[in-house]
Amino acid sequence: MADNARVTGWIGWIWFAGMIMIMAGLFNVLTGLLAIIHDDLYVPAAGRLLAFDISGWGWIHLLLGIVLTVTGVALSLGQGWARVAGVVLVMLNAVTQMAWIGVNPWWSLIVIALDVVVIYAIVVHGGEARALSD
Repeated sequence: MADNARVTGWIGWIWFAGMIMIMAGLFNVLTGLLAIIHDDLYVPAAGRLLAFDISGWGWIHLLLGIVLTVTGVALSLGQGWARVAGVVLVMLNAVTQMAWIGVNPWWSLIVIALDVVVIYAIVVHGGEARALSD
């Protein structure tokens, strides 16, 4: 399936998605570092986190944040591979936020909502960013 080479005003959605991915990645990096260094600052409700302790989730957030930030930059630059990687990473970010929801519920819900908007922007309007980079 060929991408539509026409660029419309919707290109802003792709840049929005890229910037949100960068911002979410940086937030994940900060959250991850905080959970690793000061795991006593987060107080999880009993049985709310899946499979790992707070430091374990901190490492997951740190690594995901780094990859999410790099992919967000690549998406903003119109790299084709970043569209597929971006959708996968943003979906993975939403899943990790579901697991983190017991520790920080309001923040997790906001991030999940933004992840849905980013996935929409990438899937529906991602071809326009590639047309700009050609």
